[in-house]
Amino acid sequence: MTERISRFPVPELADLPDDIRQRILAVQERSGFVPSVFLALAHRPDEFRAFFAYHDALMLKPSGLSKGEREMIVVATSAANHCLYCVVAHGAILRIHEKAPLLADQLATDWTRAALTARQRAMLAFALKVAQQANTVDAADDEALYAAGFSQEDIWDIGAIAAFFALSNRMAGLTGMMPNAEFYMLGRVPRTP
Repeated sequence: MTERISRFPVPELADLPDDIRQRILAVQERSGFVPSVFLALAHRPDEFRAFFAYHDALMLKPSGLSKGEREMIVVATSAANHCLYCVVAHGAILRIHEKAPLLADQLATDWTRAALTARQRAMLAFALKVAQQANTVDAADDEALYAAGFSQEDIWDIGAIAAFFALSNRMAGLTGMMPNAEFYMLGRVPRTP
């Protein structure tokens, strides 16, 4: 499915700085393949490190948001930003975290019709506002999120994930990044041992 990884040069693994090469090899060992984003962004090692450091700070830390909720934000906002790579890749991760094979497709197509809790609906409405009209965010948004059970730190997390993935969406567009074929079936059918 993936004929090219990027419109820009993609370095060979052997030519990468050791820390980046080791990170990519660790991802490959866990998932069985190397997601295109790692190879595309390795074109600029310092930016690769900064990108993944921020990614990890948002997506891997303890939070009032579950891993699945974080991925919901990525899928819904990436769909609004027309990012095929992030919708497909993070849709796969969402299906795995939530054990819900249909949810990612629903969020990518029309999140308002997906089977979500009231809390998740409030979260996605805010995330999409940040992704599309951050200049209009105000105290009323905070109050709606507090009423849905989110803390001030959760509000930061929702907004920061939406904002970070807006960057990711635009980098995927800039590079012409296409999703790895492996992502399409992840979380849809049981994994074979």
